[in-house]
Amino acid sequence: MALQQSGTFQTPNASKYLQQLCKHFEHKVAVVFDESEGRAALPPGPALLSASAEALLVEISARTEADLARARFIIDDHLKRFAFREGCEGMTWA
Repeated sequence: MALQQSGTFQTPNASKYLQQLCKHFEHKVAVVFDESEGRAALPPGPALLSASAEALLVEISARTEADLARARFIIDDHLKRFAFREGCEGMTWA
């Protein structure tokens, strides 16, 4: 995996969202997680999730820019649904 990107969503509910994302993803892909860390084998590439008291952090890896964009979309699309009460428009990617 040559390309990587990190995303951040500032929230006091990071652990809750990490667990929701991982539980949802495990219906289709291999996932390992606990309250503060997770790993999901997304089709475009692996996603590493971590939760602190202030934020949810996600690191994605992919082989191509298109796969990186797809991984970002997968994370953002699901997080928007789970964090709609906080007005989530997706992660801040860097």
